[in-house]
Amino acid sequence: MRAIDLSNIPWRKSSYSNSDGGNCVEFAPNLPSLVPVRDSKNPTHGTLLFGADAWAEFVGSVKKQGQ
Repeated sequence: MRAIDLSNIPWRKSSYSNSDGGNCVEFAPNLPSLVPVRDSKNPTHGTLLFGADAWAEFVGSVKKQGQ
């Protein structure tokens, strides 16, 4: 498996994150087939990589539950 350099990609904080330090999730939606996800409070503690299809299914499920 080849390493992916995530050091210069723009991260976006989830709209479900709040400003007082709770639930802080960031993701990088600009890679073609992967969606990196990390904890914005501890960005150097690791990143989870999801396939784009799996991420889209997860986000759709979360949105559906919020209706």
